[in-house]
Amino acid sequence: MRNSKGNGMGILLIGLGALILLGVFGPLLGWLFSLLIPVLMVALGYYGIRQGNTLFGWIVLGIGVMVLMGKLSWLIGPILGILLIAYGVSRLKGGRSRYY
Repeated sequence: MRNSKGNGMGILLIGLGALILLGVFGPLLGWLFSLLIPVLMVALGYYGIRQGNTLFGWIVLGIGVMVLMGKLSWLIGPILGILLIAYGVSRLKGGRSRYY
């Protein structure tokens, strides 16, 4: 009888490798799989923090957030611009300032 103790890590590595290959070679689904890896890193980091392995969790979470921000920069920039314009208009209207 074989010991199946180490099969989980092998399956995880095979799945991660398949996702990376699909992200590189799948032109139609490449953008989706390229976002999936950083989201999984953020989730893994959060899980690591919750389980008590804070150093590993914060490192993986930080790398995942940085990669995700880099991939979503085309969306973050315009949203930041819209928020700044809305805040500037609200300041020009002369309403009560909640922040000072």
